[in-house]
Amino acid sequence: MPPATPSRKAVVFDLGMVLIHVAYSRSAQNLAPHCDVDAPAVQHALDQSPLLHAFESGQIDFDAFVSGFRSVTGYRGDDALFRSLFADIFEPLPEMISFLQELRASGTPAYLLSNTNEIAAEHVRRAYRFYGLFNAHVLSHEVGCMKPKPAIYEAVERASGLDGPGLFFIDDRAENIDAALARGWHGIVHSNPRDTMEACRAWLATPR
Repeated sequence: MPPATPSRKAVVFDLGMVLIHVAYSRSAQNLAPHCDVDAPAVQHALDQSPLLHAFESGQIDFDAFVSGFRSVTGYRGDDALFRSLFADIFEPLPEMISFLQELRASGTPAYLLSNTNEIAAEHVRRAYRFYGLFNAHVLSHEVGCMKPKPAIYEAVERASGLDGPGLFFIDDRAENIDAALARGWHGIVHSNPRDTMEACRAWLATPR
């Protein structure tokens, strides 16, 4: 693939279900023995819950998040144990990680745009070398809002110095891609690596 001109185009990656598989069921199973409720109830308290949304949008900090989790589940462990078990939800997706590596080797800038939290971000940073390949990381808990709100897309534009037509977004949720397209970005709803890579490569090969 010919190198892209860094000042003209960049690819923006979601994290969960694009570069890594996310399974809150695993952390729920691990946390349940330390709670007064069963694993499905623990997962309900974590996966896309209002409590998690508040944490990932920067409305509450770690202490408030754990306190809220304790009140809902009766969690009896300490904070260190919670961090460890809560973060154990990821598995790498090798094909898409290899694609990111390919893009960076060709000179194409890449940015991470993720609805996430400080625990997950720190775990991924420590566990996966690909995290260091990005030119910048735009994370919901740091920006103070989540996709598909406009402000988080604006943060990518500021970080990259690019406007809509110079950005290609890969995300597994249609509403997040729709919000990017509304800003003039290009993108694809990620469902399988082959289609995503073909679409992105075709976009990169087209002069802006």
